Amino acid sequence: MAQCVQSVQELIPDSFVPCVAALCSDEAERLTRLNHLSFAELLKPFSRLTSEVHMRDPNNQLHIIKNLKIAVSNIITQPPRPGAIRKLLNDVVSGSQPAEGLVANVITAGDYDLNISATTPWFESYRETFLQSMPASDHEFLNHYLACMLVASSNEVEPMEQFSKLSQEQHRIQHNNDYSYPKWFIPNTLKYYVLLHDVSAGDEQESYEDGPCTITSNKNSDSNLLSLDGLDNEVKVDGLPNNFRAHPLQLDQSSDPSNSIDGPDHVKSASSLHETKKANTGIIHGACLTLTDHDRIRQFIQEFTFRGLLPHIEKTIRQLNDQLISRKGLSRSLFSATKKWFSGSKVPEKSINELKNTSGLLYPPEAPELQIRKMADLCFLVQHYDLAYSCYHTAKKDFLNDQAMLYAAGALEMAAVSAFLQPGAPRPYPAHYMDTAIQTYRDICRNMVLAERCVLLSAEILKSQSKYSEAAALLIRLTSEDSDLRSALLLEQAAHCFINMKSPMVRKYAFHMILAGHRFSKAGQKKHALRCYCQAMQVYKGKGWSLAEDHINFTIGRQSYTLRQLDNAVSAFRHILINESKQSAAQQGAFLREYLYVYKEKQAATHVSLDQEYDSESSQQWRELEEQVVAMVNKGIIPSSFYPTQYCLNSYSDNSRFPLAVVEEPITVEVAFRNPLKVPLLLTDLSLLWKFQPKDFSGKDNEEVKELITGEPEMIGTEVISEFLINSEESKVARLKLFPHHIGELHILGVVYNLGTIQGSMTVDGIGALPGCHTGKHSLSMSVRGRQDLEIQGPRLNNTKEEKTSIKYGPDRRLDPIITEEMPLLEVFFIHFPTGLLCGEIRKAYVEFVNVSKCPLTALKVVSKRPDFFTFGGNTAVLTPLSPSTSENCSAYKTVVTDSTSVCTALISSASSVDFGIGIGSQPEVIPVPLPDTVLLPGASVQLPMWLRGPDEEGVHEINFLFYYESVKKQPKIRHRILRHTAVICTSRSLNVRATVCRSNSLEDEEGRGGNMLVFVDVENTNTSEAGVKEFHIAQVSSSSKLWKLQNSVNLAENKEAKLASREKGKFCFKAVRCKEKEAAMQSSERYTFADIIFGNEQIISSASPCADFFYRSLSSELKKPQAQLSLHTEKHSIEDAVRLIQKCSEVDLNIIILWKAYVVEDSKQLILEGQHHVILRTIGKEAFSYPQKQELPEMELLKFFRPENTAVSSRPSVDQLSNLIKTSLHYPESFNHPFHQKSLCLVPVTLLLSNCSKADVDVIVDLRHKTTSPEALEIHGSFTWLGQTQYKLQLKSQEIHSLQLKACFVHTGVYNLGTPRVFAKLSDQVTVFETSQQNSMPALIIINNM
Repeated sequence: MAQCVQSVQELIPDSFVPCVAALCSDEAERLTRLNHLSFAELLKPFSRLTSEVHMRDPNNQLHIIKNLKIAVSNIITQPPRPGAIRKLLNDVVSGSQPAEGLVANVITAGDYDLNISATTPWFESYRETFLQSMPASDHEFLNHYLACMLVASSNEVEPMEQFSKLSQEQHRIQHNNDYSYPKWFIPNTLKYYVLLHDVSAGDEQESYEDGPCTITSNKNSDSNLLSLDGLDNEVKVDGLPNNFRAHPLQLDQSSDPSNSIDGPDHVKSASSLHETKKANTGIIHGACLTLTDHDRIRQFIQEFTFRGLLPHIEKTIRQLNDQLISRKGLSRSLFSATKKWFSGSKVPEKSINELKNTSGLLYPPEAPELQIRKMADLCFLVQHYDLAYSCYHTAKKDFLNDQAMLYAAGALEMAAVSAFLQPGAPRPYPAHYMDTAIQTYRDICRNMVLAERCVLLSAEILKSQSKYSEAAALLIRLTSEDSDLRSALLLEQAAHCFINMKSPMVRKYAFHMILAGHRFSKAGQKKHALRCYCQAMQVYKGKGWSLAEDHINFTIGRQSYTLRQLDNAVSAFRHILINESKQSAAQQGAFLREYLYVYKEKQAATHVSLDQEYDSESSQQWRELEEQVVAMVNKGIIPSSFYPTQYCLNSYSDNSRFPLAVVEEPITVEVAFRNPLKVPLLLTDLSLLWKFQPKDFSGKDNEEVKELITGEPEMIGTEVISEFLINSEESKVARLKLFPHHIGELHILGVVYNLGTIQGSMTVDGIGALPGCHTGKHSLSMSVRGRQDLEIQGPRLNNTKEEKTSIKYGPDRRLDPIITEEMPLLEVFFIHFPTGLLCGEIRKAYVEFVNVSKCPLTALKVVSKRPDFFTFGGNTAVLTPLSPSTSENCSAYKTVVTDSTSVCTALISSASSVDFGIGIGSQPEVIPVPLPDTVLLPGASVQLPMWLRGPDEEGVHEINFLFYYESVKKQPKIRHRILRHTAVICTSRSLNVRATVCRSNSLEDEEGRGGNMLVFVDVENTNTSEAGVKEFHIAQVSSSSKLWKLQNSVNLAENKEAKLASREKGKFCFKAVRCKEKEAAMQSSERYTFADIIFGNEQIISSASPCADFFYRSLSSELKKPQAQLSLHTEKHSIEDAVRLIQKCSEVDLNIIILWKAYVVEDSKQLILEGQHHVILRTIGKEAFSYPQKQELPEMELLKFFRPENTAVSSRPSVDQLSNLIKTSLHYPESFNHPFHQKSLCLVPVTLLLSNCSKADVDVIVDLRHKTTSPEALEIHGSFTWLGQTQYKLQLKSQEIHSLQLKACFVHTGVYNLGTPRVFAKLSDQVTVFETSQQNSMPALIIINNM
């Protein structure tokens, strides 16, 4: 166990003290409440006697009691509620934390050097509060009331009458059967009459003569007059009189937890005291009392103990002793008879398992066994441990004989403690008594509170005997699921036992600290949980136990974030993610998702800070973004004068150029000072020293150059740090600012200051430091004016041969900035910007742009590597939904309420990709910000809506935004400025969508043309409810294409709801048709047709923002590629054109947009999230996905050591592509009835439809001759014959449909497959025969029945 402030010899007597009740009249209570205290609270800080006290035992021997303490508490007639006790204990532990800056003990064990907190004050506070708050029980008398103070006020009209009433009230509470609580030690309770007198209200002598002196006839009562000056004094305005602030009466719970409760019956009011203390933090307790009053209270407690309590206890012990002697018929007293009782033959005790469960047995109050226990408890309370042990031992035997297990366990527990505390240690500590008591309490009596008390006492005793192994085993035994807080504290103490052993068990220490941290976390004690994990981490770190290390770091990160310790959280998560992990993919995903929560919600894009560490990778990314936007502004060319913006110059940056600063914008220089002395140094009036040359950069020849050395505030303002203290051997950074007010060349030369030391920091030969003349925060003894020049050595040059062979350094011009003309300065604020999204989720946020300079800004753009993450809406107002919303559910989409008739078919609209900033040759990464009038005036701000879409991959995403802007007035030196911002978004899994498209067997559409297709869409809910998502609803499925559109849903009636719970999958089927010729002709190359199929009563306009924005951004990589154009000359096509024509037959340009809503429960409220997924369908029959597919690594191949032949790239199309030239379909009756007994041959008419899918003439051969099929197929479908012509040769024009009338002949009944015709096709004008068998449709089954 950890070291404690109290030794066990001090702890136990302080935990078991005589209990005294207090019953006050209303007037007396009112008087004490003037100090914000009850009467019991008033006495609490003075309840320990300052001197030794004496009493005589039954043998008339003098017994000395040291450091006696009494517990006074107000009478409360209801037992404390277990819930209130639990809350109190929880508050006590959370209120006690390690002191800030506490130096931990360094323990060296083997290879480990551990920093461990040697003490655990939270455990001591818990233990003290736990022992004080235990409710009184019938099987023991340790916390039963021995006496009662009856308190009246001298202000009462009839104090005597008031005392009489209080006495009757006490008698009623003790002897009336209606009250089972509180418990009283003996029927004849000591009554002590107290008259509370306010000296400021009247004469003390008169009050005393009137009052208690006349009430002494009762043999079991006594009286006292308590006079206080300060009961009704007013508190002084400037604070407390008589330096009262440090007195314990303030009941400051943070400094002295023992003052926060009143004893066993004050738990309820103690917890309420905690609440009121939070509400009234300004209240000072006991503020009206004077130091004289403190002395009077001490004297009162001493008189009460000497004159009342101890004589009463002494008399009670004698009476009980006499009763027991007469019962046993033994010699003079139990004390002298001890040897006789224990010297006889010992009766073997039964084991605990043999005893039957009689924990419910109750003795009557006058039972002799209980009288022994009473006497034992009384002796224990007055520290007479020899006599107490004898009585407990006797009681234990009696209780075990009666098999009264609860009573026996109590006697065993206290016998063990008494044996340990006996002076001179006549016998060893009977640990087996405690073990039996704990087992009885826990297993037979089911009383964990009493078992816990046993463990706390026994572990402390074992620790004092350096039996750490036994103590640890005992503590671990009592950990259970019923109390996380108790288990956490005991496990932590067990861990300290392991580390404090003679040979420290470091790994056991760490393991039990982890267990304790876990239980602290479950108990809501976040700070203690974090502390335990951090201490255990010292053992696991760097030992190769990566999984354990990951778990600990993950927990430390999460707890640190909860406690807003963001630096610790970042560090912990960084350790998980930077090392090569052995975790499973799912676990890594969980770590990634949690990683976000170490970041604050970044609300503002801020300017560069000196606190940021240099990161070369990050620096390169920002440079690339800036180059991208500059190239776009300059029509694709980066100007030769371009140099990437550097706002923060350090030893890693390129400092070969003169940095550019802007007039009226501060320049900050960070200078590191180190004090090599062992005394603190104080720098005063610290500032930068500079030289400035005003210049005009407009290019005039007659420019005037004048040199100014410092001291010209109208040119350059200089910040002065009045005091800068550097402690002994400390390194400290100062940030010094200059404010340029004029354009020109600035040279920062150094720093100037007054150097001195602090008065009183040291003395020389006993003589104090010289009196100082400086008045400030620190008193300066003497100072001198100092100066340090700042000279920076540039990087060593290593390019030419000469530079390599000699030592040459390049220039470092950091401290020589050129001050240029005024430029605009932009600040950006993000409002409602989320930190977590579902994959594909759409969320609306707002961005505020503020021009904080005196110049207007224009050409505002934002560039990002992830343009698919955000949009500002379309170019036209029609396409952008109103703000905040047009929908009843505050949707981010533009929506229209529809009637039920439009649900079956698609609603058509169209939009051009150019309207959304996407087109052939455009740069989707650079997005112009739609400022009103394209200019932001000085001091103006504009707020724009910004839609965000969660990236399709789950995990943590860092998205860099670079804002670019220019001044309206062109500047020669600085052409543009930038502002950087990194957003951190964590995405959780939502839906996975996969889709395929295939040709439909029904060829005709509404115009009788062929070419219909079926689109199959599978939607799977992959969310595992980690974001509180209950279910997803598919709100709408839309298509977007230049040539195709969805027409209707095939299975809409069956899946009207379209709900998907966790891990459910839904399948949808849609019919797609070609856009009408008229529509297709109108479409420019950038115009798309959108078709919406709705699953509810609200249409989301998919061709408007933000739906279309994110769709076009997902397509942007495709749109950037220029499309290959077919040559349309009348002469023969080239082979390449033919191949392209054939390939186009199996291509389809159709994109599917799935729009969904997710129902989320958060803080018992239901939220509706919405989002969209995109599937880009390019090839018939090939599955496409909404989420990026993992690329499988190619298998290892053998190296080839010969030059490959120069074979031309094959221009032949694939078999799959060739087989899609012609689409076939058979039309016939599903079943046919024929009277075979009349006519043996059955003839069935069948129509074969052939459709040319290409835009060229195709030669077709239809072969009806049966190919020899497998015997299995014949068995299944049977054989039939085609009658008539067996082969047809046709030519089909571009996209022509041709029908052939065929006849099938059957000789008996059965099921037949008519899909046997083989179709071959080739392009008519091609010499090279790309002739391939065409794909058959599904099996065409017909049933032939006999009539």
